[in-house]
Amino acid sequence: MKIRAQAMLFDNDGTLVSSLASVDRCWAQWAEEYGITAEDFARVELHGRPAVEIAADLLPAEIVPEALARIEQLEVEDVPNDGVQLLPGTRDFLAALPADRWAVVTSATRRLAEARLDAVGILPKTLVSADDITRGKPDPEPYLLAARELGVDPADCVVFEDAPAGLAAGRAAGMITVALTTTHQAHELAADLVIENLSALSALVTEAGVEISTRP
Repeated sequence: MKIRAQAMLFDNDGTLVSSLASVDRCWAQWAEEYGITAEDFARVELHGRPAVEIAADLLPAEIVPEALARIEQLEVEDVPNDGVQLLPGTRDFLAALPADRWAVVTSATRRLAEARLDAVGILPKTLVSADDITRGKPDPEPYLLAARELGVDPADCVVFEDAPAGLAAGRAAGMITVALTTTHQAHELAADLVIENLSALSALVTEAGVEISTRP
């Protein structure tokens, strides 16, 4: 399969890097600190959503700002504790792309996203974080903002995501979607293409844009 596009938009956690162990550790500690029961915590979808929405689902509005600062602190401090690792294929695939043709679009705060990316040596020219938007995934706002910042029509963008919420955001933005089965099973992911990780793809840069192909 071949996909032709002008820009590539990547979710971070679960797409470029793995931070699942860190997320589980930090949010479990956070939930314990705020007296959230295991039952209440289990009913909330963590992955692919901004922390502000998760906190708002679980806590009274008046303590959400304090709770947000706390989870950000926990997660940033956990980065050096083996809190993030590159997923297979990430470095080679990004290296094949011009810096002005791709962006990271994450539900994490900018501080946390930059800490995780810096830890694995990824330095995106364009980064859209939870701090830059008013509505998080599955709303299309984050991906539409990234397309504007890159100066590319949404229809010419490819979204790379591991979470249903992020894929829904990409579809709602009118973009091509590629799902990675790093955190969810293939049958849970609605996308134009489903792959195991970025090592399954190659990228060829031409005058017309970028041609993405699945490896044989």
